[in-house]
Amino acid sequence: MRTVKIALLAIVATLAIVGMLVAAGVSLSGLKVRKVGSLENRVVVAIKHKIIDGKSLKNPTPDIPDVIKSGGEHFQHRCQTCHGFDGHATGVPFESQVYPPIPDLGSADVQGYSDGQLKSIIENGLSLSGMPAWHGIVDDNTMWKIVRYLRHLPAKGSLGAPDVYLEAAEVPQTAGKDSKPAYRFTEKDRQGAQ
Repeated sequence: MRTVKIALLAIVATLAIVGMLVAAGVSLSGLKVRKVGSLENRVVVAIKHKIIDGKSLKNPTPDIPDVIKSGGEHFQHRCQTCHGFDGHATGVPFESQVYPPIPDLGSADVQGYSDGQLKSIIENGLSLSGMPAWHGIVDDNTMWKIVRYLRHLPAKGSLGAPDVYLEAAEVPQTAGKDSKPAYRFTEKDRQGAQ
């Protein structure tokens, strides 16, 4: 009888683990990029809005142009690689190729967070999303300024793509199995990088 209980417990535990993996969007054949279903998206957004800390925290920075501008400068310096200069992932080539996809920070889902929740996301990151934690790297006042910027994002595409992606687009590409790279680093390049 004890052996049967242990076997049943093992089966239940295995099913629970498989269920959690499937619910988390992880395929048993490995991690791969896929489209997020609308039901899955609604469930995840609803859960995140409930569990992210900071709902009651109030932004201590004034909602004035100088603060918004400063927040934008910090955002564009630190966050442009994933979110683009404008917060809408403009020009980010992998924006829809990661799972979960990089959100448009101007979307109703993101704008639905309280200021305190947005600050908490910046400070603590979001597990399993690729969003890093900036605690210890960016001070609290700067995080609050970035939140102010998020509330006043420019129009999608109005600031262009981050330069790092523009440079890649400007390098001529060659095709074919025997083709050589369009640009090779020279010894001079390597010395200049040191």
